[in-house]
Amino acid sequence: MKFGTKAIHAGVEPDPTTGAIMTPIFQTSTYVQESPAKHKGYAYARGANPTRNQLQKSIAALENGKFGLCFSSGMGATDAVLRLLNPGDEVITSNDLYGGSYRLFTKVYERVGIKFHFIDLTDAVNAEKYINAKTKLFWIETPSNPLMRIIDIAACVKIAKTHRCQVAVDNTFASPYLQNPLDLGADLVMHSVTKYLGGHSDVIMGALITNDEKLHQDLAFIANSCGAVPGPQDSFLVLRGIKTLHLRMERHCSNGKKVAEFLRNHPKVGKVYWPGFADHPNHAIAKKQMRDFGGMLSFTLKDDDLNKAKRLMESVQLFSLAESLGGVESLINHPASMTHASIPKEERMKNGLSDSLIRLSVGVEDAEDLLADLEQALQKA
Repeated sequence: MKFGTKAIHAGVEPDPTTGAIMTPIFQTSTYVQESPAKHKGYAYARGANPTRNQLQKSIAALENGKFGLCFSSGMGATDAVLRLLNPGDEVITSNDLYGGSYRLFTKVYERVGIKFHFIDLTDAVNAEKYINAKTKLFWIETPSNPLMRIIDIAACVKIAKTHRCQVAVDNTFASPYLQNPLDLGADLVMHSVTKYLGGHSDVIMGALITNDEKLHQDLAFIANSCGAVPGPQDSFLVLRGIKTLHLRMERHCSNGKKVAEFLRNHPKVGKVYWPGFADHPNHAIAKKQMRDFGGMLSFTLKDDDLNKAKRLMESVQLFSLAESLGGVESLINHPASMTHASIPKEERMKNGLSDSLIRLSVGVEDAEDLLADLEQALQKA
């Protein structure tokens, strides 16, 4: 089944009671039982909800996975993965990743004895010097947030498996339309469903997908026990959003390419970070493991002036200055003070995230209007 067909049909069935083609919103907290020893698969909505179950099947199908679990946020999903670890375990991860993940790793899980190695994974071999008997997990984000660094998933999997480590991939920036880490050997895929899967900036949600039944069972136990689960209304909204994922992603990709090329050729712009450029680091790997290059990019001004960058971000009219990404509307973001503010400045600067870096989530508006908006804002910078 092709992706566009899966987005509309996979994992979703008409309601058996009414024949409703859209999955109903089962807005209930509990379910009536036939007897204490017999029930219909549902007991309490924290554990399972029919609307959520349909969504989990749909998302799993999009990632070519067998099992899907949805959480109340992307961080809730990430937290569930880390709850599989024990004090003393170690994690290999990238030195360029979402600030919320960095905060969870360093401020919550380092306190309970889990060690994280933040390293340059653009060359997977760099991981070898940090692996030891305590290493249990590779946490990979590709393309990375916000510098769009590309990590070779298959190469990391090969190294990890040699050392009996699991590999989890944050696939939020790519979406399952562009990249399927399970097909490359990863054990787990994480999505901030809030972003491209939901696609309309009206839901907070996360998801985990795997082909490993035991891993799924362990994560489902954590989800039920810890309770970071989404409600049926949000599940319904994401089911609706997924039906146009392939159409939206086509436009995100085409608009992203036009914006990236416009910025690269603009006299006031310095560096543009977009994996579709032939000279982008690891472009060949991106071309191999992705189907296109997405609508996310970052850039700096030629003189790397923070005040000019602020003027630009305050001058845009169609791009909205806001956190998040992946919605139909275009967003502009200042990572150093917004999405990545939790990372100490010295760490940010060391890894190439300057104070003047600007991140764009290119939406599905008319590309000419987006370019005109950036042009007028650049003139005021």
